[in-house]
Amino acid sequence: MSSTIWKGHLSFGLVSLPLRLYAAARSERVELHQLHRTCRTRLRRPLFCPTCNRIVESSEVAKGYEYEKGQYLIVDDREIKKLVPEAGGAMEIREFVPLAEIDPLYYDASYFAVPEKPGQKAYQLLVKAIEESGQAALAKVVMRQREYLVAIRARDGGLTLHTLFFASEVRAAPEYGHSGADVRLEELKLAKEVIAKMSTHFRPEKYRDEYQAKLKQLLSAKSKGKKAPEARKRKLAPVIDMMDALKKSLPRTTSRKKLRRSTRGSARRAQKRAS
Repeated sequence: MSSTIWKGHLSFGLVSLPLRLYAAARSERVELHQLHRTCRTRLRRPLFCPTCNRIVESSEVAKGYEYEKGQYLIVDDREIKKLVPEAGGAMEIREFVPLAEIDPLYYDASYFAVPEKPGQKAYQLLVKAIEESGQAALAKVVMRQREYLVAIRARDGGLTLHTLFFASEVRAAPEYGHSGADVRLEELKLAKEVIAKMSTHFRPEKYRDEYQAKLKQLLSAKSKGKKAPEARKRKLAPVIDMMDALKKSLPRTTSRKKLRRSTRGSARRAQKRAS
């Protein structure tokens, strides 16, 4: 089973549920180690062979794959170079698939694709066609001596490229999706009401990395010989009565929405007066 990445509580309203996180996908690489070519012992740094009890020359170093504990297959650099795909600067679209069918779990890194001047018209044509069809293009590309599967989608009048995990890199967690707990209709109705009260539009600019901000405050304070304030720890008590917590969450979320509306309204009125 995968190791736990994080353990804590997920809360919405006054409902708090304990959970843990596992890595859902992770890049797979065949790891090659540095070996002493003479005795096939894995080297320590700086190029020290524990079997021969000496520092070895770089000409004595080989690459090896550990197929059993302490047992290695020697792999020659020339053999590896033959396997490296040619970069070539080409990215060929293999097929188009509905964007909605790509599970976000498969997304890895994201890149903006910007056209060179001679390709601007063709670029814009592809943007429009992909955008209006609701499709994403799947292609393969070689970057940094590695082949990637990528999805290309339209976004804000341009093309965004996402490298994707391969299916073999997406992991399974035995506990995922099989809690076995029964949900009552009354609980489901109240939970949906809480979600409806808390629903809004996606505005990522509302959120920021609080840790980085506090780290900058700490550095600024230390440079001035001051002590930075410490963050308060928030304690979440496990919920015993789910129905009671859901019922109490409704007025709380409603008052939060009213406060946000009031704050935005006050800000708009202040701007009008200033102009």
